Amino acid sequence: MSSPPQAGVMKPKIDPKLDAFFQSLRKKVKIGVVGGSDYHKIAQQLGEGDEEGGFSDYVFAENGTVQYKDRKLLSKQAIQDQLGEELLQDLINFCLSYMALLKLPKKRGTFIEFRNGMLNISPIGRSCTFEERIEFSLIDKKEKIREKFVAALREEFAGKGLCFTRGGLISFDIFPEGWDKRYCLDILETEGLESIYFFGNETSPGGNDYEIFSDPRTVGFTVSSPEDTVRLCQELFGVQS
Repeated sequence: MSSPPQAGVMKPKIDPKLDAFFQSLRKKVKIGVVGGSDYHKIAQQLGEGDEEGGFSDYVFAENGTVQYKDRKLLSKQAIQDQLGEELLQDLINFCLSYMALLKLPKKRGTFIEFRNGMLNISPIGRSCTFEERIEFSLIDKKEKIREKFVAALREEFAGKGLCFTRGGLISFDIFPEGWDKRYCLDILETEGLESIYFFGNETSPGGNDYEIFSDPRTVGFTVSSPEDTVRLCQELFGVQS
């Protein structure tokens, strides 16, 4: 299972060479993708929206809380049902107040993206350009903007059953405890699979791949690029490009 990087702006479709490799790999193993983005963004990036495109048997969007098999929706959860409206509004209000006081080189739009399984928080705003995204990322590495934001949230909402994880370059996610990427393992355990291999780039503590990477039900690998994932799959499953 490979996790595509989250997008601050819509990313181009998967490279045809990578797509061809995973099409070949799919003849030997089942392939699933689990990511924090919504299904539309993941499908667009991987070509799942094309009539004959896509290489995934499973797509688990929004940390696996929206589940597709063979392009058919299996189930989805709703964060408002889990947290309740009062806590949800307290979270949103706190985030808006915190971001209102942040002074950044640039701010754009869509600071909070409401998804089925989480809230995605972006101090710069998800409608920033690719260049602005990189600029914010470099500043964030120095000034730890997201890290300080999450620390403030942890203190304010301690004991409320919430988790906070970084993902991508410009945002972080808030979701109920247990609604991390391990959520997809529940359905995979019923599919009769011999082993579940996971490939992710945010596998250190605090990253949005850490929980599923370290789960005893998976064999986890840390990767730095799609090409890294291909190399490991070639070694593990004997499929060549």
